[in-house]
Amino acid sequence: MSVQFNHSLLETDITSLSVAYRNKQVSPTEITQKMLERIASKDKELNTYITVTEEDALIQAGQAEEEIACGIIKGPLHGVPIALKDLIFTKNTKTTMGSEIFKDYIPSYHATVVEKLRKAGAVILGKLNTHQFAYGTTGDRSFFGPVKNAHDPAKISGGSSSGSGSAVAASLCYAALGTDTGGSIRIPSSFNGIVGMKPTFGRVSKYGVLPLCWTMDTVGPMTKTVQDNAILLNVLSGNDENDPYSVKMDNVDFTTLLNKDIKGMTIAVPKSSFFLAVDEEINQCLRVALDTFQKLGVQVKSIEIPDMDKIIEAFRTILKCEAYTVHSERLQEYPDQWDEEVKVRLLTGAAITATEYITAQQVKQKAMMDFRKVFSQTDVLIVPTVPILPVNIDEREIIIGDSTVHISGVLNKFTGPFNLLGLPSLSMPCGNSTTGLPIGLQLVGNWFDEATIYKFASALEVNTTSFN
Repeated sequence: MSVQFNHSLLETDITSLSVAYRNKQVSPTEITQKMLERIASKDKELNTYITVTEEDALIQAGQAEEEIACGIIKGPLHGVPIALKDLIFTKNTKTTMGSEIFKDYIPSYHATVVEKLRKAGAVILGKLNTHQFAYGTTGDRSFFGPVKNAHDPAKISGGSSSGSGSAVAASLCYAALGTDTGGSIRIPSSFNGIVGMKPTFGRVSKYGVLPLCWTMDTVGPMTKTVQDNAILLNVLSGNDENDPYSVKMDNVDFTTLLNKDIKGMTIAVPKSSFFLAVDEEINQCLRVALDTFQKLGVQVKSIEIPDMDKIIEAFRTILKCEAYTVHSERLQEYPDQWDEEVKVRLLTGAAITATEYITAQQVKQKAMMDFRKVFSQTDVLIVPTVPILPVNIDEREIIIGDSTVHISGVLNKFTGPFNLLGLPSLSMPCGNSTTGLPIGLQLVGNWFDEATIYKFASALEVNTTSFN
């Protein structure tokens, strides 16, 4: 082990850190201690953590160090410091949901995904800030204060997995878990320039995760690289009898298709006018990505997707209705312990009628049939993750074309439909704006075909230099 610590190791990816452990260049205890020092120094500005579990993290790191020294290697996450969105239950550790109501809540058990990470030998650094109760796309409405964008602290980090996005981008952890109901993994991943996967609905257990919308909530990984993301999803995936929405599927190694030839495969761009009104810098980055795919021998085609406006309306109807149902008793019991914006948004769900909810479910079923036809014609879809660049913290109205619109109707426009349908989708960096803000693209795949998404994403990541 080197006498002088190599600080670049704090900014590397999981795969490289795992190699450094095996080569005895550094130890899990040393890495964890230095990462904790980095959090203490740098997170005062970004506000990504709500709780840092320093003592427990060092104990876990020490155990990993002993195991690795004895030749017991649990896998690529062994000894790697990771953090969790503070919506995910952790035994004997505060889980606040970014709220005043739960500011002192301590669960008596771990969420299934936490148990899986611990079994894989990961070191849990703490709990990351989130938009209150995960109900917001901006990430600046937490009881513990707004999360700042890792590239410009005046800008939003994106929500609701705001702390997860900013912490990974700022190298305050090597990876993070987020949750995604309408874009809450992919939006902050796009705004902070990292990789975020919303897996197929039912792929990853939600047991021990406070719900927002039972039929759309998803847990997923947020990382610096595509390979790290696939590694994490390997650990998180699997059926869980404690989660009634969990799906039984054969085990998949999501890393097997990474960096494989994609020549002859197909990527589709939706023709729908729904995907218009996008910032020109974002469109330009998307065009560069499509050019790269074409150079790699991929067939780029346009494809018709009907009823996108109805799909986004159905998504919002179901989200509002279920979110209100989840929190209705809390709204009555703690009327004064809510962020006003979150409270008002939740109360809109009370007005949803049974007819509107059932109609939205019918739209969902028809759309699922339509998308089965879509994926009979293409391997993946490509669309922007978000149609705009990150706005200033607390900014709520923006101008698009000749219209002034509220931010809530913009940020999840391209992500929400895929929550409604349960389709896997990944946001990855595809460039930067002239002001240095990250831009993300979204790759959408067929149900339970995350491996193909990773295959396309890794090819793009390896074969372009404009993303770095």
